[in-house]
Amino acid sequence: MRYVLTILSVTGIALSFLSLAAHYGPPAQAIDLLHSNWNSAYVNQSPYATVHRIPVALLGIAGYTLLAVLAWQRRTVLMVYFSAFGLAYALYLTNIEGHILRVWCVYSVSSLILIVLIVFLAFASLIFDRTPVMGQ
Repeated sequence: MRYVLTILSVTGIALSFLSLAAHYGPPAQAIDLLHSNWNSAYVNQSPYATVHRIPVALLGIAGYTLLAVLAWQRRTVLMVYFSAFGLAYALYLTNIEGHILRVWCVYSVSSLILIVLIVFLAFASLIFDRTPVMGQ
């Protein structure tokens, strides 16, 4: 299970790098809501794309890196806690996209799906992956 969680976390790092590239990319074009509700550049360059001047995508890179390290080291309890925190924050950002910006970012939605998978697999790993007790 640790390999799957590590691969999913590395995929999250890649998605966060793509989101960071959209943050620092060319300025977002005007939104034509009649033709598309998807505009990653607009979402990543909005005022909600930073936390104390730190891009949210950079926080994603750090978070997914932490999850990859925890998965690789089989720190399942910490993996569940930190991935649940990441899920809560991803849901918060998705709420902003849906109700305030009214535009979706393909990287954010993909990251939300990814963190949901990580949370469920980490929790399943906590429940079902039992290592034998040493010394018996």
